[in-house]
Amino acid sequence: MNFNLNQLPNRTKKPRTHGLTMVMDKGLSVEEARNFLSVAGPHVDILKLGFGTSFVTPRLREKIELYQSHNIPVYFGGTLFEAFLIRNQLDEYIKVIKEYGITYMEVSDGSVTIPHAEKCGYIEKLSKLGLVLSEVGSKDAEHIIPPYKWIELMRAELNAGATYVIAEARESGNVGIYRGSGEVREGLVQEILTQIPEEKIIWEAPQKAQQLYFLELVGCNVNLGNLAPHEVIALEAMRIGLRGDTFHLFLNKEA
Repeated sequence: MNFNLNQLPNRTKKPRTHGLTMVMDKGLSVEEARNFLSVAGPHVDILKLGFGTSFVTPRLREKIELYQSHNIPVYFGGTLFEAFLIRNQLDEYIKVIKEYGITYMEVSDGSVTIPHAEKCGYIEKLSKLGLVLSEVGSKDAEHIIPPYKWIELMRAELNAGATYVIAEARESGNVGIYRGSGEVREGLVQEILTQIPEEKIIWEAPQKAQQLYFLELVGCNVNLGNLAPHEVIALEAMRIGLRGDTFHLFLNKEA
């Protein structure tokens, strides 16, 4: 940090196992990615190349290697996994992962219906190749999953070999754990946390109000995902009480 302040919360240090900030790159150029890393690199833990953008991204290998050179693991969005899967090209997907030196993989079923036992089989298979993040929750706003089912799915996917489960919200933050307005489904979130360890969940939270909710509920070291690159510094400041929304959250009020 640039100067000393007391009464700041204990932030985990990189490489983190919790307190993660996962950023979604939806099409940065290599030059933009380099500029982004010059500012935010120390605060980024995982980088997702959103949905299927990696298929059409120029200089893909160069960009992946740039992120990796900053010790930031890169993975392809779950939509790309599903695109390979629905075309019966899982072996080709694995070949691509290896070719690009990707060691983090997302297994999702937001666009394709996959029997859950089959999904867990893919998690088990891919976990032998690296770290698996499995996404739970539908991208369809009309498909409401009850809390007990979220818990059941998350538990099974962690048991199958996923290191983290991702609570679905899309990049817009208006499905899954959120209502169409972006408001948090608080009862759902709090029920999940009674059964699933918070350090194993990455909450997709692209909107500031959503980030604030989880910081207040879980603390500064909550795992947050789907951050836009330009929001990383602002989030890190908010995590440690240096933004108006969280200014009093970590202060010793008795002092």
